[in-house]
Amino acid sequence: MKKIVKKVMLLEPIDVDQVKIKRDHYFSNAYIIDLPIDSIPDHVWQDIFEREWKSSRHLWDRKVYIVGSSLRLVTPASSIKEKLDWVKEIVDRTNKGVEEYNLEAEARITQMDEELKKQMLEEEEANIEMIRDTIRKRFAK
Repeated sequence: MKKIVKKVMLLEPIDVDQVKIKRDHYFSNAYIIDLPIDSIPDHVWQDIFEREWKSSRHLWDRKVYIVGSSLRLVTPASSIKEKLDWVKEIVDRTNKGVEEYNLEAEARITQMDEELKKQMLEEEEANIEMIRDTIRKRFAK
C-alpha cells in the first residue's frame, strides 16, 4: 500500500499575538520567530524542506527549522517582510517537491504492480505447463 506524503501549509491567517518572538542568545542582532504550520511534517516533507531552504541564495542571513508544528525562523529584524515571503516560498517549493515525489512514488508502485502481475502470470503459465506435462506422462500412449 502506498503512502501519500502530505503537504504542509503555514497556518493563515496567522494570529500575530500568538506567534512566539524572542531574541536569539547566540546572535545578538537575530530573533527567533515561530510560525505555525498546519501539521507536524513527515520525514519526506522535512527532507525536501531542508534541501529547499539550504539551496537558497539567501542562506547566509537566515535559518529556518522545523520544530513540531512550527517553522522556526532565525533572522535579523531587518527586511522581515522579505524573509517571511522567503519562508512562504520555501514552503511552496517544498509542497511542489512533495507533489513530484508522490507522482514518482505512484509511478514506481504502478511499475512494481505490473511487474508483479507479469511474474504471477508467468508462474501460473509454468504451473499449467507442469500439470500438462504430468498429465501427458501419466496418460499418454
